[in-house]
Amino acid sequence: MKKSIIYIAISIAVCLLIGFLAGIATQSSVNDWYATLNKPEFTPPNAIFAPVWTVLYILMGVAAGMVWSKGYHHIWVKTALYHFFFQLLVNALWSIVFFGLKNPFAALFVILALLTLIILTIKWFNVVSKPAAILMIPYLLWVGFAAVLNYRVWELNS
Repeated sequence: MKKSIIYIAISIAVCLLIGFLAGIATQSSVNDWYATLNKPEFTPPNAIFAPVWTVLYILMGVAAGMVWSKGYHHIWVKTALYHFFFQLLVNALWSIVFFGLKNPFAALFVILALLTLIILTIKWFNVVSKPAAILMIPYLLWVGFAAVLNYRVWELNS
């Protein structure tokens, strides 16, 4: 049990760190470039994004820690965690492309790849730990919403 808590704590810390680094790219243009974009009527207020992402990163960290605690020596655990960390990097890449490079069109391709990777991660997490897979569902739903938002922002501004 103690080992599980350590794995979960480390995983949460890694997720929050990646989220923090991605947030730097976001902050670089959220108050200037992003503010000038035409956005769809269903765009949440800017103040919503940081708390939502914080909760999602914590849920993702708990899920990854649960999977990791099953034993990294197991091939299914390794496969699940490889998928997880790859999708986490693509998650950060989206912020860099959308906000850092100010390119909603290219970010649309990144977020579609991210959705695919999240689905694969959930599939592999489910093999190792069904509760961990379930903890990833809010993230999948939010990124799905973000993909629609990304598409509409691109469409309204091209």
